[in-house]
Amino acid sequence: MQGPSRAAAAASRDAFTGALAAGADRSRLAEELFGVVAVLDGSATLRRAVADPSREGADKAQLAERLFAGKVSAESLVVLKGVVSQRWSSERDLTDTVEAYAVEAVIAQAETGNRADAVEDQLFRFERIVAADPALRTAVTDAQAPPETRATLVATLLEGKVAPETLVLARQAVVAPRGDRFDRAIQRYLDAAASRREQQTATVTSAVPLSDDDRTRLAAGLAAVYGGTVHVNTVVDPRVMGGVKVEIGDEVIDGTVIRKIDAARRAMGA
Repeated sequence: MQGPSRAAAAASRDAFTGALAAGADRSRLAEELFGVVAVLDGSATLRRAVADPSREGADKAQLAERLFAGKVSAESLVVLKGVVSQRWSSERDLTDTVEAYAVEAVIAQAETGNRADAVEDQLFRFERIVAADPALRTAVTDAQAPPETRATLVATLLEGKVAPETLVLARQAVVAPRGDRFDRAIQRYLDAAASRREQQTATVTSAVPLSDDDRTRLAAGLAAVYGGTVHVNTVVDPRVMGGVKVEIGDEVIDGTVIRKIDAARRAMGA
């Protein structure tokens, strides 16, 4: 986001946090905000109207109220008015922010049951499973298939096996990726979750699965280096042979055997 949108996102956040603090039904809030995003994405005219930087914020808030009052809860309407009343650099920044609040509402619901870590892990693993299976990837990302068909596929794969919030976000990424690839939609959700929880996320690739103790120690070590809290997602790839590769933010720490072999080959001119 450019400067004006970053400021707009920060200014609109009070409306969202206020809705959660007031006891809003978090699942309903998420569902309605995802619905608002779908409406805005589906109408260029409406999207331009609520994001128009030349219009007064109060005027755009009134427009949102006329359009959505009675169709969404009072809490969702407050959040939406808080967003559209700001000055945004682009229409996409506005809709991305509403989507991020919807994701955060899902994570907030998971937090009430101490499931937030599990949701992040399960969502990450689902993306990796889809990426590794060409047939499944085709089925999940087939834009020609009716949304209901893709939603049913996700439910068949995940229902009863993951947290309910994971199912909500996985289904949303499959049914409404908003013009993005499936993996990028999942990454948007993971980024929103990490932002809400004020933590960084590290992706760790190893030749064998890490134990819970390994993950805990690695997370603590990374937190000591990078500060704050670090959530560790793990990927098993036998090709690395040994050691681990850590990706956090824009940094890559590659301590794998295969990387050392490649470095040796380059040194010998092989």
